[in-house]
Amino acid sequence: MFRYRKIETYQRLWRLKGFKQYATLPEHTLDCPECGQRVDVPRLSQGQECCCPRCGYRLARVEASPFLAPLCFAIGSLIIMTIVYTQMFITVEMPGVGVYSELSFPSMVKTLILQDFGVLAEVMFILTFGTPLLFLVLCTYVFTALHLQTHVPALLYATRTMVRLREWIMVDVFFISTLVAYIKLQSVALVTFGPSFWLMLVLAVLLIRTSVSVPQHWVYYQIHLLIGRSPIEQNDLHQICCSRCLYFRPESEHECGVCGTILFTRRPQSLKISSAFLLAAMILYIPANTFPIMISSNPTALEISTIMSGIIYMWDDGDRLIAVIIFSASIAVPILKILSMSVLILSAHFGLPASINKMSLTYRITESIGRWSMIDIFVIIILMSAFHTPMARVLPGPAAIYFCLVVLLTMLSAHFFDSRLLWDKHHQSQTDLSKLKHAHE
Repeated sequence: MFRYRKIETYQRLWRLKGFKQYATLPEHTLDCPECGQRVDVPRLSQGQECCCPRCGYRLARVEASPFLAPLCFAIGSLIIMTIVYTQMFITVEMPGVGVYSELSFPSMVKTLILQDFGVLAEVMFILTFGTPLLFLVLCTYVFTALHLQTHVPALLYATRTMVRLREWIMVDVFFISTLVAYIKLQSVALVTFGPSFWLMLVLAVLLIRTSVSVPQHWVYYQIHLLIGRSPIEQNDLHQICCSRCLYFRPESEHECGVCGTILFTRRPQSLKISSAFLLAAMILYIPANTFPIMISSNPTALEISTIMSGIIYMWDDGDRLIAVIIFSASIAVPILKILSMSVLILSAHFGLPASINKMSLTYRITESIGRWSMIDIFVIIILMSAFHTPMARVLPGPAAIYFCLVVLLTMLSAHFFDSRLLWDKHHQSQTDLSKLKHAHE
């Protein structure tokens, strides 16, 4: 059994022009990477997808315009990105104090480096520019080859890198952080948005759409057709379904012959690795909340703020919306993620405290929300770039580095956690319960 959906999003004329016979995905079998369920996938044509009947995970999909859509979205994103990262982002002016700052992305990175905050400069550069740029370039490279049906050098390596970069793109997080900073800035300064700001929203939407239009299971199938072989093999007892590309490979292979990922039925040492990252995040979360995260100064006053004291100050000062946003991103989300990952790891080891569907949903939510904790870091970067004169200065405190590490470590903890262990524990408990019932009978 499987859950099968057909997506009708294009007009008939567009579908006829974009239809290619070789774009289809033939019938085959795969194992769900989230719950381990073996699923018989039907033949998928353009605009169709198949989901796991047990957990609802999207297993395979073919875009309505599978070759042109990702290519067009990627090229469009590159054009918009060129404007976003070269034009003025915002201007901040305090006429009575003599503060005037024109902020662009290069100027913000430069300010961080000049103030000896190279780590924050690297984090901002990688998550908001480097990763998106590399993803878009690789997407253009891969789908140009697929559109022209031409095998080009390092195509598999480019695809493997491209699909792994998607979860580390944070342009949308930075855009929301700018809105949060604006709410704070407008009470003390005149803020004007430049063309880069407005186009960043377009860029964020295009990046999301480009990422969604890259179904890696289908892409690997098309690449291997170009090479001259099909990745689809009949599964048997001596084969393992790759958790990345979802194709069966002989268990004698150390690395998947389709995508190059290390083969395993369950991620080796998943609980230990995930626990190690989580423990490190829990330790670093203490200095992240006790040390100053932002230092504000002017000729008459010096204000040193921790995360919590800054939230309390904004709440008492009337900026309750921004206080709620910062509290959610900097306090609630990290704590909830640490708690939920702790519960997930303990559940996979000892047993499930709730139904498997609730535990699976908990994992999905935990994995998806962690990146939004970077809002606080990006807000500090924007404020620091706006105020870096003797009359008004904002500097990141030592807690900023610790908090940034907490966010990254919790993301890695969720990444290395194998959710199939929850389903294994659920199946084991069901088997034990069945045996117990038979014993009583």
